[in-house]
Amino acid sequence: QVQLVESGGGLVQAGGSLRLSCAASGRTFSRYAMGWFRQAPGKERDRVAAISQSGGSTFYADSVKGRFTISRDNAKNTVYLQMNSLKPEDTAVYYCAASFRVYTDYRGYNYWGQGTQVTVSS
Repeated sequence: QVQLVESGGGLVQAGGSLRLSCAASGRTFSRYAMGWFRQAPGKERDRVAAISQSGGSTFYADSVKGRFTISRDNAKNTVYLQMNSLKPEDTAVYYCAASFRVYTDYRGYNYWGQGTQVTVSS
């Protein structure tokens, strides 16, 4: 089992940047593929980015390609989401999640953080 805690959310102007972090408990972090998801009010939870256990493979939603970068540091049990050129439509609660393989659908992920709010003003 793994516990996840996100941080780094906040209010930023359009065009700005934020870096989200997700710290995982336990000694088995490197066994998990990790994903970042977001959910805006009244919308489904969508995958933003995902990364394989080693970090060798990454996946992005079309809406964030070229702007967001997912990375991980297995020595620090942490996964990151660097978000640049933020837009108002990026406003959502962002969650990190862990699973034993990379899934597109949120229902494939077993463990979730509590979420962190990202608000982008125009």
